[in-house]
Amino acid sequence: MALVLCSLYAIGCSASAQESNAMARGLSLHYVLRVDTTDLSGYDIELHINNAPHTLRLAMATHHEYDDKYWKHLEHFSIKTSTGKGSFVKEDSALWRISIPEHDAVISYRLHLPNQTSPQRACHRPFLTATGGLVGDLHSFMYMVGQTDIPCYVTFQMPGDWKIATGLKATSDPKVYSASSAKVLMDCPVLIGKLHTWGFTVSGIPHRVAYWAAQNALAFDTSLLVDNIKKISEQEVSLFGAIPYDNYTFLLQDNAFGALEHLNSVTLGTPSAMLASHMNYFCEEIAHEFSHTWNLMRIKPAEYTELNYGPQERASGLWFSEGLAMFYADLLVRRAGLETEDTTRTAHLEHIIKRYYADTGNTFIPTAKVSLTSNVLPGELGDYNASVHVQGELIGAMLDLIIRNATNNKRSIDDVMKAMFKRFGGDKGFYTKDIEGVVKEVCDCDVHPFFQAYVYNGHAINFNEYLKLAGMQMQLSWTVAKDDKGNVAPDFRIYKWTSPADSSSRIFITTPNGCWGRAGLHTTDILVAFNGKPVERSSSFGSLLRDVHIGDTVFIMVKRDDGTKTIPVVITSYMEPVVKIKPLDKVNEQQQSVFDSWIKGLN
Repeated sequence: MALVLCSLYAIGCSASAQESNAMARGLSLHYVLRVDTTDLSGYDIELHINNAPHTLRLAMATHHEYDDKYWKHLEHFSIKTSTGKGSFVKEDSALWRISIPEHDAVISYRLHLPNQTSPQRACHRPFLTATGGLVGDLHSFMYMVGQTDIPCYVTFQMPGDWKIATGLKATSDPKVYSASSAKVLMDCPVLIGKLHTWGFTVSGIPHRVAYWAAQNALAFDTSLLVDNIKKISEQEVSLFGAIPYDNYTFLLQDNAFGALEHLNSVTLGTPSAMLASHMNYFCEEIAHEFSHTWNLMRIKPAEYTELNYGPQERASGLWFSEGLAMFYADLLVRRAGLETEDTTRTAHLEHIIKRYYADTGNTFIPTAKVSLTSNVLPGELGDYNASVHVQGELIGAMLDLIIRNATNNKRSIDDVMKAMFKRFGGDKGFYTKDIEGVVKEVCDCDVHPFFQAYVYNGHAINFNEYLKLAGMQMQLSWTVAKDDKGNVAPDFRIYKWTSPADSSSRIFITTPNGCWGRAGLHTTDILVAFNGKPVERSSSFGSLLRDVHIGDTVFIMVKRDDGTKTIPVVITSYMEPVVKIKPLDKVNEQQQSVFDSWIKGLN
């Protein structure tokens, strides 16, 4: 087939010397992604390179949050040139060095999709069925190292009745899409198949909703779904005051879980059964992920580079990216007039503070440290668990009260978000000190002691010091945890995970003070047997504990560097926090004013 060569109009003036030389040669990249419905085990990809150097390197990128290592699933890697000559050497796990005698070549490979081991799949991972799937982005395409500013095209070859939904730019050919750079290409997943699609505009910008339904999908109110998404989108745009994209696509998938943000799209697991029965369940998740379009994809931590094929990059300021997105997931849904999980903002704050105390690591591990470990394997926080989402949301909530009080309700955390987007919404990344500086400017007050105590040093947040600014106080107590039926709950705060290094099943406990930690188990212990029976990789701890009760003794065989041992664990109950927020006995006019604007979610 005739290839559409890339034009040079979209190449920025910031290109490196190597990229400038490539532009002078007219380097072009054109991908072909081919789906054959008679073989759904994977799909084939070709990269047509024209006017390339004789030696080049191709890599598969690592996502900041998920390193799925799809380079493991590449098959039949080959090189074609006009003379039939060409060679490659794998320099690293995700890096190939290519040598060609000419300046044109076709690199071919097949992505073999890994077997799905759970009933539902993570929505950001590629899949194929007879009626559609998810392809593209960094799971599929290799990029040319050192040539990341070169624009490229992608041709999709698939059944004629399948649709395409993606953040890639459409061309005059409905099967061909373009990307202005490798960064854009690697960040645009593609939903294909027999899709249902709808559209709406916000401030004149087109937004598209695409839904892939499984064959046994239940019917749901599609008009209500699209209307909810539109209302949330309008609130997000109002918050930041500007739209950083010229189109946006919501990629919704049946039989999937989770969500992942992108520059101008988002993948969301939205099972039709849940949409039919509990559609509002997804509103806060949509608001959270869509908020990342600004806060994470544009206002990004300074440690994140555009493309990386090595280890995942860690960021100490991720508490802001994730925590404030959680803060606004609740608030913007309220502003949109939609149903929220918690009835009031006070109830929501009680809920989050309860989660804060439930995982004791939140109360003493610095937020910056938790940020650095939030997307890595268990173990770096020892036998404790802590959440960058919970810590970050509560820091944002307390800063909101500080700002409202210091400015007589003229400003709020909204103004911090706008200022952060204006200052760091481009190529410049931020550090936590930058957030502190912006908050100081917005409230014209000294917030360094706050950041020093709760972000850098990891002191437990003194909630009452800040709640009193709005005439509120928190009461914390502890009670024996109970299950959904009101019975005393066993301490089942133990989980199993698989090490990617050796495929071993390992233990993860959330506190050393539970019955598992007190017995001597530790996070990262290799799990060998449970009550004398070998543990299968597919077994969850929940399934192993199905017939275990308080007072029972279970025997856990673990393997460590010093050998294998069997540890008896007596199952006990455990305590959980109870959080109540009430008004102060005496509230002055200033406190009442702050409370009134806060409870209504006024910006």
